[in-house]
Amino acid sequence: MRHVQRRARRAGAALAAVLTWAGLLAGAAGCTGESPGALNRALGKPPAPEDVIRVAPDDGTKEVRPESRLRVRVPDGHLESVKVVMSQDAQETEVRGRISADGLTWRPDRDRLALAARYTVDAVAVDAEGRRSARHTTFTTFVPEQRFIGYVAPENRSTVGTGMIVSLEFNREIENRAAVERAVKVTARPAVEVRPHWFGKGRLDFRPEQYWKPGTQVTVALRFRDVEGAPGVYGLQDKTFSFTVGRHQVSVVDAARHTMKVRRDGELIATVPITAGAPKTTTYNGRMVVTEMLELTRMNGATVGFRKKNGKSEYDIPDVPHAMRLTDSGTFLHGNYWAPWDAFGRVNLSHGCVGLRDVKGGGSDTPAGWFFDRSLIGDVVEVVHSKDRTVAADNGLGGWNMDWEEWISGSAVK
Repeated sequence: MRHVQRRARRAGAALAAVLTWAGLLAGAAGCTGESPGALNRALGKPPAPEDVIRVAPDDGTKEVRPESRLRVRVPDGHLESVKVVMSQDAQETEVRGRISADGLTWRPDRDRLALAARYTVDAVAVDAEGRRSARHTTFTTFVPEQRFIGYVAPENRSTVGTGMIVSLEFNREIENRAAVERAVKVTARPAVEVRPHWFGKGRLDFRPEQYWKPGTQVTVALRFRDVEGAPGVYGLQDKTFSFTVGRHQVSVVDAARHTMKVRRDGELIATVPITAGAPKTTTYNGRMVVTEMLELTRMNGATVGFRKKNGKSEYDIPDVPHAMRLTDSGTFLHGNYWAPWDAFGRVNLSHGCVGLRDVKGGGSDTPAGWFFDRSLIGDVVEVVHSKDRTVAADNGLGGWNMDWEEWISGSAVK
């Protein structure tokens, strides 16, 4: 699912008291069943972000050559902010650049792109009519012929929630999975058994039997250099990275009761009214892990198959606030400012997401803002009592929905 996004804050401040919101709050339409008329009135039919903010290379492009030009531009109005991050071997580096004097173009200080890297572009612009748009794009650069690499999550030196799963996505299919698996070593301090599971030939995940203990230091060593992953295709990386496990936070969404109970280190700290998937577009059950946090994001139903009979998208919202990705297929927990205020805690309206009350632009003192500021990549959100199936283990970091025996059976090393 393609969403236009602005990179989020990542916060993990401790709480001193139990918080509860009373009253009836409003429902989500970033993934909701709001009427087109209501959405159009709320949004004023703004132009699509890709028509306002032009990014080169194109979103989703692979094997971009290092000499290709990276540019962000707008036809009118001005760029408000541009942030470009290059991720290579689980390490993020911000790409320095500048917006031109007329506000129409952003260029990097150095034109040449890095090899075997993933680039993320987050741009916010104001058009000639004063309307703000946000756009998020990604592309990956050329990997030398006959080489493979693994794109790693989480990032090096990050602090994550206790549900984080180490995940490697490979740029090429791996035929010799056992050899590649042996070249990865995941260790923890304090020690705990960590085991691998393959999803097809392109993804290898690692986790312990239970959630990580808070304070655990995890080290991941990739020794792929000269390992033959497929006939004639050899590894390129020889890297070590690490991350720290933060406090333990699990939030349980009860789709039938329209509530989310947030527990920090076993203590209930908040009960928040929510709206989940409508009867015809229910929310997945099961344990999901926060993999991305976005202060502002576009949600377009057409990207995940929600189209009207005339082929147009059922919804297209350019500025959904406080969005936290739960699945690769487009399930988010996000803020909402446009639905009726008597929906939260009473009815399920969405196309599968979980919604919390918010204000336009995202408020820090709203339920969505409060939860966003107290969440980490790697936190667990579990949905119960929804009339839907359990989320697939490879849809995002859904591996916690597999029991231990099933998980370890996914190893290629017998």
